[in-house]
Amino acid sequence: MFFVDTLESEGLGNRSHLAGGPGAAVVVDPPRDIDRVIAAAAGRGVRIAFVAETHVHNDYVSGGLELARVTGARYLVPAGAHVSFARTPVADGDTVVVDGGLVLRAIATPGHTPHHTSYVLEEDGRGVAVFTGGSLLIGTTGRPDLVEPRLTERLARAQHASAHRLADELDDEVPVLPTHGFGSFCSSAQAEGDATTIGRERKTNDALTLDVDTFVARTLADLDDVPAYYAHMGPVNAAGPAPVDLTPPKRADAGEIASRLAAGEWVVDLRSRTAFAEGHVAGSFNFEGGGRLATHLAWLIPWGKPVTLLAGTPEQVADAQRELVRVGIDRPAAAATGDPAAWVREGERLVSFPRARFADLADARGRGDDVVVLDVRRDSERADGFVDGSVHIPLHELHGRVGEVPDGTVWVHCAGGMRAAIAASLLDAAGRDVVAVDDGFAAATEAGLTPARPDGAA
Repeated sequence: MFFVDTLESEGLGNRSHLAGGPGAAVVVDPPRDIDRVIAAAAGRGVRIAFVAETHVHNDYVSGGLELARVTGARYLVPAGAHVSFARTPVADGDTVVVDGGLVLRAIATPGHTPHHTSYVLEEDGRGVAVFTGGSLLIGTTGRPDLVEPRLTERLARAQHASAHRLADELDDEVPVLPTHGFGSFCSSAQAEGDATTIGRERKTNDALTLDVDTFVARTLADLDDVPAYYAHMGPVNAAGPAPVDLTPPKRADAGEIASRLAAGEWVVDLRSRTAFAEGHVAGSFNFEGGGRLATHLAWLIPWGKPVTLLAGTPEQVADAQRELVRVGIDRPAAAATGDPAAWVREGERLVSFPRARFADLADARGRGDDVVVLDVRRDSERADGFVDGSVHIPLHELHGRVGEVPDGTVWVHCAGGMRAAIAASLLDAAGRDVVAVDDGFAAATEAGLTPARPDGAA
């Protein structure tokens, strides 16, 4: 008998997998906070005998090297990956015995990276699961443009061939267990659904239903912006990530918070966007702890900039630390929790800004108010429709382009409210009058704000 347990890293849209038999297991693409993996193995009562990477990851820092060191497991890394640490190189067709009749077999599946490798879990010679990393995903494939622009088209073609190889070698009922595709920007398109099989992908995945030229053209056309922090992930993983330190950061009082702001450091408020809008430290930025904290903060913050965390509870700080180490933001400079009034010095007050709906924006325009509408969605979202007369600066570009926002009160919106809240905090810190539109974008149409279409049609 075998088992497969999946560990979610929801903020990054990734998954890791623990698979094995009664006595031993393999971990595929482990997260950097390896204590979760060790606890899962302990819960199963199994020894971690192998740690396997499908590729050198470009979107998060791997825990593979440290997990192998701590557990004594063999560290399986594709032979074509250029890394600076000792590992067991894995080539196409290599196998290892995980436990009894349970075998892990490597299949070369280049495309997401040139060295990408998938792993088939076989029980008594029969494939029972395939760990596809960034190759075959749920309804899509891993993006081919994260390694080198000159390789993108070649890797897209390789991705098509790799998907066909998996479909040709495996039975329809074999579960497909990818690492990316659950909100990860490593995915060429967003996955639909939570689970899949080779048979389902054979019927629905573009890589398996389209000819190679059509697949490549569609894949390249659909590629979205790459998060800026991805540039740091591959080199960190290739060099060998350092162990993480999740101990609580030192406590910051109001004076230290003020001095860190004065030094140009980032002070990040993890509270809800509602609480932040009602009252926050002037100059602080709002990244909700329950949102995609790691992706958005790592994308926006100048790399290496010290960050101080503000939160309602120590648990919220601890959760944020765990999220941030996964993308290489290792140690907060300091943290403060509790009553926000204690985060400002005596004689100073918290500041605030209003929140609104799209209907309120329509009313403000109807009154003739001096309104600037700022859309911080990505290009691909705006292509499906936008507020007439709005200015477009994607959130990940806003910190460097605040000066381009026209004069007036800025009503900032996204698709649902979370990114608008981040943007509002950036603008507020820059001294702009801002209103955060906390509403679903469909309400803009209902309010009569979206007659414009990208093609000029009504």
